[in-house]
Amino acid sequence: MTKCFLCPRNCGSDRENGERGFCGLGALPVVARAAAHFGEEPCITGCGGSGTVFFSGCNMHCVFCQNREISFEGHGKEISVTRLAEIFSELEDSGVHNLNLVTATHFADKVVEALKLAKPKIPVVWNSTGYESVETLKMLEGFVQVYMPDLKYSSSDAALRYSGARNYPFVAKQAILEMYRQTGPFVMDDEGLLKSGVLIRHLILPDRLDDTFDVIDWVTECFPKNAVLFSLMSQFVPLADKEKYPELDRLLTKEEYERAQSYLSLSGIKNGYFQELSSATDELIPDFDLTGV
Repeated sequence: MTKCFLCPRNCGSDRENGERGFCGLGALPVVARAAAHFGEEPCITGCGGSGTVFFSGCNMHCVFCQNREISFEGHGKEISVTRLAEIFSELEDSGVHNLNLVTATHFADKVVEALKLAKPKIPVVWNSTGYESVETLKMLEGFVQVYMPDLKYSSSDAALRYSGARNYPFVAKQAILEMYRQTGPFVMDDEGLLKSGVLIRHLILPDRLDDTFDVIDWVTECFPKNAVLFSLMSQFVPLADKEKYPELDRLLTKEEYERAQSYLSLSGIKNGYFQELSSATDELIPDFDLTGV
């Protein structure tokens, strides 16, 4: 890689030679934490935890991001591809159910190199914002068994205001369709753990129920029945600049939560999860203390 076009920003930065792309980082992986994590959906967490690797930097920079210490500020440690492969193997040896790669898009080429070295025997989970290039996803085919993308917005205006990515709805939908092409319908093992497939996540935002309804409709219309999993998330915490984004300076109301939950229940989506309203707390944010790095 000389000029970087790994993500839909297509910024063309020469990260191999010290330039910083939109993601804010160079070419080598920067990792903030690698450890068993128990805060994912039950089919990912299981009883032994998900072997989660938190990569620093991000191609979205959502104004309400809960992991801004790593996504905006780039906190973490730069490591070699060889060390990343060792981390994958160490996590697998610890007994976790899967390798859960969080926001690794801007290091996709290096992740593939590390997976070739580590040759994991447990599922690899690609945990992302959904803002993915189809070309980059094709590079991951055969290395990733489970895709866990966000589908944040259906509105281009919201995507522009909160993530600076007007084309997010179109791009994310095309990316998710490519993910499904690669995996096909989801497959669970006898213990209820996800072995392969797509789990689509959507975070409900204050005053944006239309986005939630549209996302649920799109998933219902675009995939065969019982083909993908859907996770409706209510863990929004008001972390955005309240002067610039006053509409985001509150938690979800009970009415918003119940309307979203009711809409999902009445939809054609029958496989998945929804969070309790009490999930809206910063207690779910892990310590990015370089554990396991």
